[in-house]
Amino acid sequence: MFNQKTKSDGSMETTPSTPGGASLIASGTTLKGDITSSGDIRIDGTLLGNMQCSAKVIIGANGAVEGDISGQQADIMGRVTGTIKVKELLQLKGGSVVSGNLHASKLQIEPSANFNGQCHMTATTNGSANGTGNGSLDSKKEKQAFVDAAIPVK
Repeated sequence: MFNQKTKSDGSMETTPSTPGGASLIASGTTLKGDITSSGDIRIDGTLLGNMQCSAKVIIGANGAVEGDISGQQADIMGRVTGTIKVKELLQLKGGSVVSGNLHASKLQIEPSANFNGQCHMTATTNGSANGTGNGSLDSKKEKQAFVDAAIPVK
């Protein structure tokens, strides 16, 4: 759980170790304040503040966030009250409760998830979610396939 390194003066330095550089807010822990992380982060406790992550955000089944979340990807299994902005895939797993607006390029909501808010989908071009794509259908065939898929067959 902890890595020990010897400093140049001979003393020991102990640093917490998590797989793959992920950060964890454990169950039973409440953190007040904002978090900025360049690696994956998992919340199984409570965060009262905003979170900005350059990688994947996971809110565990017992996790709760009261604040805004920003990340590359996100899996939500717990409770979130605030805006969630994700550049790639946002998954609301069964049992999750989200109150706030969603911004994502891809969204997956399981049937037993509870979502109350507005959803804003960002167009992607070549896998990037920078909003520069126009989301248009290029060929006549693509347009017709889109229309056919949208109209229910009786």
